[in-house]
Order: sequence, then C-alpha cells, then structure tokens
Amino acid sequence: MAFNKYARRLRLKKGIRNKIEGTTDKPRLSVFKSNKAIYAQIIDDSKGHTVMAASSSELGGKGVTVEVSKEVGKKLAEKAVAGGVERIVFDRNGYIYHGKIKALAEGAREGGLKF
Repeated sequence: MAFNKYARRLRLKKGIRNKIEGTTDKPRLSVFKSNKAIYAQIIDDSKGHTVMAASSSELGGKGVTVEVSKEVGKKLAEKAVAGGVERIVFDRNGYIYHGKIKALAEGAREGGLKF
C-alpha cells in the first residue's frame, strides 16, 4: 500500500511498464510532469533510445497549463509524423489520465498520432 503520492505513482508506474513496451514499429510515448514543465518523449525500447522529444520549455512560456500541455502534444506529433512514426503506445507514467496528461494525449492525437 502506498503511503504518499510519490510511492503511489511509482507503484502504478511499475505496473504500467510491465504491460506495455515500445517497439520500432510502435514506440512508447512517455510523459513526465514537474511543477515547472511537462516533458514528452517517444522511446524505442527494443533499441533503448529516445527517438524524439518535446517539452513546454521549448515553447518558451512560463508555467504549465492544460493549453500548454496540448501544444506540447501537437509539437511532438508533428516531429513524429515528420520522422515516420504514426502509431504509438501511450505511457502515462503513473499519472492519472486527467487534466494536463489528457490534454497532451489529445494534442498528440490531433497532430496525427494513433494510440
């Protein structure tokens, strides 16, 4: 049983990572959220490297809002489609699928990625 928010997220993260894996054909979109920024990267687990990444700090705005998260998703989707990636597996990294995480996923879908 998790006694704090951090331990709960780590327990959920382990369960999610046991179930999903990014391949060359269908890489994994991993999300990390801090108090100052939100980061998303597309990872090929079979090769063990990051294919492409985007963050809210690239956009130059201060703080992270739902709108900024959606723009990060769109920016990552543009990079991915240009790089030849269309299908992905979404790794919410233990975060609840709500708010900023949901907005990032919707932005990626609007940008052309298929989950």
